[in-house]
Amino acid sequence: MTATLTERYISATIRSLKPELQDDVRAELEALIADAIEARTDQGEAADEAEREVLSELGDPGLLAAGYADRPLHLIGPKYYLTWWRLLKLLLWIVPVCVVGVVLLGQLLSGAEVGESLVQALAIGLQVAVHLVFWTTLVFVVLERTGADTGMKWDVDQLPEVQEDGAGRSELIASLVFLAIAAVAVVWDAVRGFFPTEGEPIAILNPGLWPWWIGALFGLMVLEAVFAFALYAQRRWTTALAALNTVLALLFAAWVLALLLGGELVNPEFLSFIAQAGGKEFASGNADAAGNGGVFRILAVLLGFGIAIGVGWDIADGWRKAVHERRVARV
Repeated sequence: MTATLTERYISATIRSLKPELQDDVRAELEALIADAIEARTDQGEAADEAEREVLSELGDPGLLAAGYADRPLHLIGPKYYLTWWRLLKLLLWIVPVCVVGVVLLGQLLSGAEVGESLVQALAIGLQVAVHLVFWTTLVFVVLERTGADTGMKWDVDQLPEVQEDGAGRSELIASLVFLAIAAVAVVWDAVRGFFPTEGEPIAILNPGLWPWWIGALFGLMVLEAVFAFALYAQRRWTTALAALNTVLALLFAAWVLALLLGGELVNPEFLSFIAQAGGKEFASGNADAAGNGGVFRILAVLLGFGIAIGVGWDIADGWRKAVHERRVARV
């Protein structure tokens, strides 16, 4: 005997329920469906059409069964969602970035190629990010299914302070003072030298960078000053200013890293003095290990790494402020 649509619907609904619930749910659905069909047929609708319309309105039997069983049909519900999202964002901002940085630094210090080191570090960082998303989500799925309490409750003390990301006079002055100090330091290093010796002070920057490379650096400083005035005049970060800040930061990074990788940034006389001051073994050790992890190579890698981190932070901070200002403008 062929089962009716109603019988098939009820069977599909109760089959995933606990045995002690099935009889009660079956009886309730039979009465509910019969009453709904009767109401439609009383209005002149055909019995088979009425049955089909009633079952369609009840919807997916799996969804109905979940309601009877009080079983969630989502991975993470509103009870845990915000906690999960905040924790996941925090972990993704910290852990993969640190892993990429550590792996990249280790590869560079070991003498590996820059491109190869970057690819390997990014691959490992991506793997770490995937694992973070999976395992963090799995923990909260288990919490959702078991109904456990995370112990985290919101209160008014967690309200963040209002952030003022607009550019004020103090930020303009700080930028101009920093640029002025940097320009004076470059000129002072060339004229008087910063590194004291028993004779004449030795310049740290390579004198061969004058005039073109140092001129390019001063040009970047002038552009940074113009940018600071533009930001102050705008009084807030915009997408255009964030993009310009990114370009200036990348140009500065390119200036430093191009010279650093080419071995032209630091005065050779300064490096020679350091090697000799460290003793015969220090000098010969660096000469032998110059290509695979000598002290000077390690210092160059650390300097380049520090420059990259600083530039990356400057770029990210500019875009963060621009996004924040755009959101505020929409409110």
